[in-house]
Amino acid sequence: MLHITNLHAEIDGKEILKGLSLSVNAGEVHAIMGPNGAGKSTLGYVLGGRPGYEVTEGEVMFDSHDLLALAPHERAAAGLFLGFQYPVEIPGVSNVQFLREALNAQRKGRDEAPLSGGEFLKLAKAQAAGLGMDYEMLKRPVNVGFSGGEKKRNEMVQMGIIAPRLAILDETDSGLDIDALKAVGEGINRIMRKPDKAVILITHYQRLLDYVAPDFVHILSGGRIVKTGGSELALELEAEGYAGVAA
Repeated sequence: MLHITNLHAEIDGKEILKGLSLSVNAGEVHAIMGPNGAGKSTLGYVLGGRPGYEVTEGEVMFDSHDLLALAPHERAAAGLFLGFQYPVEIPGVSNVQFLREALNAQRKGRDEAPLSGGEFLKLAKAQAAGLGMDYEMLKRPVNVGFSGGEKKRNEMVQMGIIAPRLAILDETDSGLDIDALKAVGEGINRIMRKPDKAVILITHYQRLLDYVAPDFVHILSGGRIVKTGGSELALELEAEGYAGVAA
């Protein structure tokens, strides 16, 4: 599904990714862990197409697409979803309006018919219920006045509505209490744990992996992946730290 080969990327002239390679197949969950400044968020931004991040070398193929040649909205229409560590607020735009426009824009990009208002509301209500989120919150401006946990639940509702093939989730566990962490973890499993989908979880800690069991854990350090293992590798990191495990 996703094949990254020798990826180099920089921002403001500073090289962050320094030859990163990674393959993710359909049906897999990959956790990427590493110390601050290792390049974890940069990887997510580069794959999502965030402006300011310049790829200087390497290749990224997503299915049959040259991902780096696509604009951000084309990457989304192709099935890529990027979840942010700090979801942004959009005053004056309701969740329902935002999500319907986003979904139908993607459907248009795939030459699919748009959902009617009734079809969309049925889908939105089902996804909100699956995350234990009051549907009335979807009528409010996007993330405005939401707690950290509510923002992350809202982002999972967005993911459920968009139904991507590949979700890249950047520190989704950040700022979550125990109940919210469990709800978000269960939401990821319900939406993305399917044979034709895949997940990249970018995280500092083991705790989210207690709910979303990864098939592979990668340690990112100095702009490249330095070690790969199974779920036990995350437990080693908790016990020994990055210095001990990545050595």
